[in-house]
Amino acid sequence: MKSINETLALLNKSYSPFHVVKNIEEKLLSSGYQMLKEQEMYQLKAGGRYFVKRNGTSIIAFSIPNVLSRPYFKISATHNDSPTFKLKPNPVVIYKNLASLNVEPYGGAIYSTWMDRPLSLAGRVMVEGKNGVEAKLLAIDEDLLEIPNLCIHMNREINKGYCYNPAKDMLPLLGEVKEGFDFNAYLGEKLGLKGEEKVSSFDLFLYNREEAKLMGMNKEFLAGGRLDDLSATYSVLLGFLDAKENDGINVYASFDNEEVGSLTKQGANSDFLRLTLKRILKALGLEEKEEAALAASTLLSVDNAHANHPNHPEISDKTTDVRLNGGIVIKFNAAQSYTSDGLSASLVKKLSSLSGVATQEYTNRSDLRGGGTLGNISNSEVSLTSCDIGIAQLAMHSSYEILGAKDVEAMKKLLETYFSASLCLNDDGFTVR
Repeated sequence: MKSINETLALLNKSYSPFHVVKNIEEKLLSSGYQMLKEQEMYQLKAGGRYFVKRNGTSIIAFSIPNVLSRPYFKISATHNDSPTFKLKPNPVVIYKNLASLNVEPYGGAIYSTWMDRPLSLAGRVMVEGKNGVEAKLLAIDEDLLEIPNLCIHMNREINKGYCYNPAKDMLPLLGEVKEGFDFNAYLGEKLGLKGEEKVSSFDLFLYNREEAKLMGMNKEFLAGGRLDDLSATYSVLLGFLDAKENDGINVYASFDNEEVGSLTKQGANSDFLRLTLKRILKALGLEEKEEAALAASTLLSVDNAHANHPNHPEISDKTTDVRLNGGIVIKFNAAQSYTSDGLSASLVKKLSSLSGVATQEYTNRSDLRGGGTLGNISNSEVSLTSCDIGIAQLAMHSSYEILGAKDVEAMKKLLETYFSASLCLNDDGFTVR
């Protein structure tokens, strides 16, 4: 239960990607990792532990063994953003005596799940002071907002299906205000700004106020907001931190913006991972071995998977049997939306056997389009032997999701085994010690 409790504690202070990366940073620092800056040259040494951030929303941590007999990387990748609504600039919309906030969808949220529940705001606020601009994290710890449904008396057909208009239906109610209400000044009050400090700009998102918790007859389920992909982000982190030293360089990466395509400087489709790997080798005096090192390296792309839905069995593929608490899901797709193939899937199965956890295999129904994830996006920047895996869940992209609690522990164990192992990879197979 230790991993479950740690994951729950982290989930309940993960209000935005900025806060997720702050949580990861704190765990790394408490485990002896040293922060690097992209704007400076890397100074690395054998046995060192390091991490680097980009934009405050993506982070890469790595550990170097004391003896690096052959350079190669064992990499994990997760994402730390989730579908939500982002606040627009100048967001206040006043109707009579009521103020609402103008928002736009971030990612593919299930709109109805955001209505009629306590919400609040979290993210980054840029504060202008006497000598420049500084980023400050903000999470308003109040039941601040609600997106009110139109009552059934005025929409009698709502239970037969409704097409929500995000520009009209999804604006959260902020409060009763007077004309001239200054939203930036309100944010300044929440941040406790003083003197000449003032809000310059912001990246703020809605978040569901209901905390993550264990549910079910035997507390066998974990339910909460942002489980896709934070349940993986944190279980992988815990496995990374508990791994034993081996002969490879362990790399933990958590990217922002997966839910909107990863086409940002901090997304998986950026040069962040590729340049970090290159700079590690250069700082260790191994720059000339870069191509060989990458050819010997592996990537586990960890993003949650779809469990068979008990109310909709017809949606699942005929031969796919993915269950909550059924073990780690290996995801396959012929069009390579997932990067898993026979070689990389066999590696995961071997690691699962060594760690004592079960695996399951997922494919989309052949006439339904599935989603994509980090594996093939990352591989567009740096080519690696890669497998897409995840924790099975239901209600993906809802504001409140559910998965099997045992699978969180299983993911932690699998990644701990992966990062502790010595891998020797070739085109025909691999060995694991």
